[in-house]
Amino acid sequence: MELSTLRIDKPEATNFILGQSHFIKTVEDIYEAVVQTNPQIKFGLGFCESSGPALVRWVGNDANLIDLAKKNAKALSCGHCFILFLENGFPVNVLNAVKGLPEVCHIYCATANPVEVIIAETEQGRGILGVIDGVKTKGIETESDITTRKEFLRKIGYKL
Repeated sequence: MELSTLRIDKPEATNFILGQSHFIKTVEDIYEAVVQTNPQIKFGLGFCESSGPALVRWVGNDANLIDLAKKNAKALSCGHCFILFLENGFPVNVLNAVKGLPEVCHIYCATANPVEVIIAETEQGRGILGVIDGVKTKGIETESDITTRKEFLRKIGYKL
């Protein structure tokens, strides 16, 4: 077995969800879940089929995000993983809808942070062991940091 890491290639502010499912139907179901939850969100999805022709299946409503999803899914090449890139919305807007799909088994991360994916490869194929999401913790929040956090949440519309 070989272990490696792969950095998700994306623009700095672009959010994404990385997960694992078990069925080709994932492509259509994630599409429906996203557009039904937030019709204004732009997205691109790449899904690594892990049997038969073993293709990167894809869907979305934004050509650039679709290309980004296809490129990253192909680089991952891990059985039944999916990567969903988002703009005009955040993962929190669609995460429960995606997690609620019967074929979704696991969510590795939902973030805009830099991410490295830890991959194991054997003669059979490749799989995701986990992710490194963002940077190492630098300290404990102060009262000033709490104020900044609360102001940020109000600025982006998540708190009144």
